[in-house]
Amino acid sequence: MKVQGIIEKILTENIDCLYLQVENESHRHAVPANSETHFKVTVVSEQFNGKMLIARHRLINELLAEQLAGPVHALAMHTYTPLQWQEKGNRSPLSADCMGGGK
Repeated sequence: MKVQGIIEKILTENIDCLYLQVENESHRHAVPANSETHFKVTVVSEQFNGKMLIARHRLINELLAEQLAGPVHALAMHTYTPLQWQEKGNRSPLSADCMGGGK
């Protein structure tokens, strides 16, 4: 299974997601074609109600520890409660292109 699929599987099995998007952003970085090294995850869950941002990120880091220790070099996380997601217009922020590594 590809890394993106593994990330999606782990998150959906461990978090009751109202919305989940896992984006492979490796193409925005100085890595070989078809790499799976840089990801952006957007997770909306009732489980995040009452949890500070750091607690949400720790949860995802713990769930994806094996991937972060291996093939995943960078992980951008956008974690929202349903109300926060609604206030954001149901959109996560756009990612900037890589500015280093020969780009």
